[in-house]
Amino acid sequence: MEFELEGPVVEWRGPAPFYFLQVSPEDSEDLKEAAKGVEYWGQVPVLVRLGDVEFRTALFPREGRYLVPLKVAVRRAAGVEPGQTVRLRLDVVRSA
Repeated sequence: MEFELEGPVVEWRGPAPFYFLQVSPEDSEDLKEAAKGVEYWGQVPVLVRLGDVEFRTALFPREGRYLVPLKVAVRRAAGVEPGQTVRLRLDVVRSA
């Protein structure tokens, strides 16, 4: 099932900063429903298209919503900066 999502790129501080697209609570509920039987440890494997960049990752559950991890290489290739609102497409897949 394909989803088109829009949200802010947020920073999550840890030992190193990580960046994610924050999925809305409503879209997160739809994704959770679509991922039944595919999710593992709460994560959902997906194929993501951000502009011309396509990559596989897994959605992270956090505070009632999902986060889409955005690696440095992906953000650079797509010209995405922290704090920016972006639109992407993703498909729930069998494995990340």
